[in-house]
Amino acid sequence: QVQLVESGGGLVQAGDSLRLSCAASLPIFSSYTMGWFRQGPGKEREFVAYISKSGGSTYYADSVKGRFTISRINARKMVYLQMNSLKPEDTAVYYCAADASILPQTTTRSYDYWGQGTQVAVSS
Repeated sequence: QVQLVESGGGLVQAGDSLRLSCAASLPIFSSYTMGWFRQGPGKEREFVAYISKSGGSTYYADSVKGRFTISRINARKMVYLQMNSLKPEDTAVYYCAADASILPQTTTRSYDYWGQGTQVAVSS
């Protein structure tokens, strides 16, 4: 059974950092683009970042570019999201997702598997 399990969320102050982790039980982890999405209070789920299957390519939403870094370790079946200079508007539930598409995607409908989410709250 495929499972994605996020961890690392919490309550921090503006300007602080957090690192989210996602452990994936995917049979062939390196066959999936891995993405992070988030859903703030009263908002739709939105794309944050993805990393290609090999880890050689990354892409970020404009709102997090320069502050967040996505990475993966295929041998450990892990993906990470390092979040620096956090802002109150980053408050959301953060989801890890896996996409088997040939090319990396930024839309939620493209992703095949999802974690349960981890809460990030940033106070001003």
